[in-house]
Amino acid sequence: MTEEGSKSSSRIHVLDDATINKIAAGEVVERPASVVKELLDNSIDSGATEIRVEVKGAGTELITVTDNGKGMSREDSTLAFTKHATSKILHIDDLEKVLTLGFRGEALSSIAAVAKVYLTTREKDSISGTKVVVSGGSIENVLEVGAAPGTTIAVESLFYNTPARKKYLKSMRTELAHITDVVTRHAFGHPEISFTLISDGKVLVRSPTSGDIFDSIVYLLGSESAKKLIPVEFKSDIVKISGYISKPELSRSGTDLQYFFINGRGISSKSISNAVRLGYYNLIPKGRFPAAVLDLELDLSEVDVNVHPAKRYVRMSHEREVCDAVTLAVENALKVEQLVPEISLPEKKPVQAVFVENAREIPEEKLVDTSKAEVQVPQEKVELEVPIPEKKISPLIKEEEETYHFTARDTEKRLKHSERVLSKTPKKPERAPTGLDKARIVGQVNELYIIVELEDGLVIVDQHAAHERVMYEQICDISSSGWQELITPVTLDLTSKEKVLLEEYIPYLEEMGFAISEFGPNSYVVTTVPALLGKMESAELIHDIIIDLLSTGRVKNDTGMFDNLCKTMACRAAIKAGAGCSMGQMESLLKQLDMAENPYTCPHGRPTMISFSRVELDKLFKRTG
Repeated sequence: MTEEGSKSSSRIHVLDDATINKIAAGEVVERPASVVKELLDNSIDSGATEIRVEVKGAGTELITVTDNGKGMSREDSTLAFTKHATSKILHIDDLEKVLTLGFRGEALSSIAAVAKVYLTTREKDSISGTKVVVSGGSIENVLEVGAAPGTTIAVESLFYNTPARKKYLKSMRTELAHITDVVTRHAFGHPEISFTLISDGKVLVRSPTSGDIFDSIVYLLGSESAKKLIPVEFKSDIVKISGYISKPELSRSGTDLQYFFINGRGISSKSISNAVRLGYYNLIPKGRFPAAVLDLELDLSEVDVNVHPAKRYVRMSHEREVCDAVTLAVENALKVEQLVPEISLPEKKPVQAVFVENAREIPEEKLVDTSKAEVQVPQEKVELEVPIPEKKISPLIKEEEETYHFTARDTEKRLKHSERVLSKTPKKPERAPTGLDKARIVGQVNELYIIVELEDGLVIVDQHAAHERVMYEQICDISSSGWQELITPVTLDLTSKEKVLLEEYIPYLEEMGFAISEFGPNSYVVTTVPALLGKMESAELIHDIIIDLLSTGRVKNDTGMFDNLCKTMACRAAIKAGAGCSMGQMESLLKQLDMAENPYTCPHGRPTMISFSRVELDKLFKRTG
């Protein structure tokens, strides 16, 4: 066989550098937020005390990161774009004791492979700086320029040469929310550095250079959340834990308010999150998660930070012991803290003006346009002072059998709202009858399942799923819902990430009956809510809606966004698992479910009821041959 024939028959090829870099970019650069994270890591490692991030088009058009770090020489600024080039390690042994945030040597080369990159840098002792222009992984130009000390990296037209990857990005608001989250987490991990995030000319995040993590919490999570935090200080043989956790009164439906760091490196860890949750035991209901900003200091040899291309996860050699220490640290912090929630009551009892469900019953000239209402914000400066309490002995008593319960009053309120709507717009489902109207209620099991006897068997009904179905159909039918005005508006203290996400959904929330407007840098005020929700006693519902919407991922169209809102609101408004029901309440729920168009599944597809025929029951007890 000739040499030429041998080459043509080979099925294994060595990839060219451009292809290799694009593959590496797929591991490191998943979305615009990935670029921001890598550039922030490098800026922090450069010794910067001020870092400014500016983005356009949620980072797809432009990402610019400017720092006042030590900068780079002309030689280093070009070498930085070479694959596996890094200033963080020299030998393989250095991997065992990495102190810096970025060290894989893939960040800049990977970013440059899928974008146009402009790097401008100057060392403090140099007279002039260097500008490097890179496109598609190739250096196009290196210039001597005037520049301030530090480094500025501009990433333009991300994924311009990999359109398939750009296609799978989520909505602009979702991508911007991820960027906001990355900047926020870095700000928590490095309170000694001032961080600023600007999107399309608007400041989204600004944290001070104080070195005190609590100051960062006030700026990034808001003063209301900061008031509900308690300090954590704990030390064991293998880990030192410091930071803050929330009182039980502050919790979310997801882990969005949890920020964990190991030796200053922001990480994601389900095991640590579970350890925190375990420390609360039954102080918060199932499905709720407390806020936590915790830094864990471990021996460098105990942590492997090289297990994930984007350095998002770490491996700990004594993970079980570390998690046990986290749980104990949380328990100890809660024991010495006064946990009775503080309620600020208004001078006068708030009054809710409930508007009729059908606005057509009100003469048009008497309707009030609340969209033009102005909210007056006090101009005087208010300084927040949250004292850290002295340690005192106040043991936390745990009852093994205790579970979270919802009050009968809460159950009654939720059922009455949906019952009222049905009475005004009764439905006549065009489907086969369920048989529920002829059922005899036997009782309730575990404050969740309703046992119903039929003529030829029995039915078990999931009370939450059943009411969720009823609420979903009512919420989808907006014309039958209406809205109610809150004489005492509810203020939402949001994180920057939540604020970004909320702005995308405001038009849809308003269509459903919410009136939401800005009220300060990171706050919104709610003045009306859907009538179906009843009395809006706290801001928890809106927070949960935002987090739930974020967790649903990409919504491709307006219809999908509206449907997500309907499902989320139905879930929040429905009676809960753990809610004891009287016989009358169970009868009301079954009657409402029987009037639903699709009574057999909840909006998420779970069954609302399952049945056992007499024949199936006989088989279970081996009564048939």
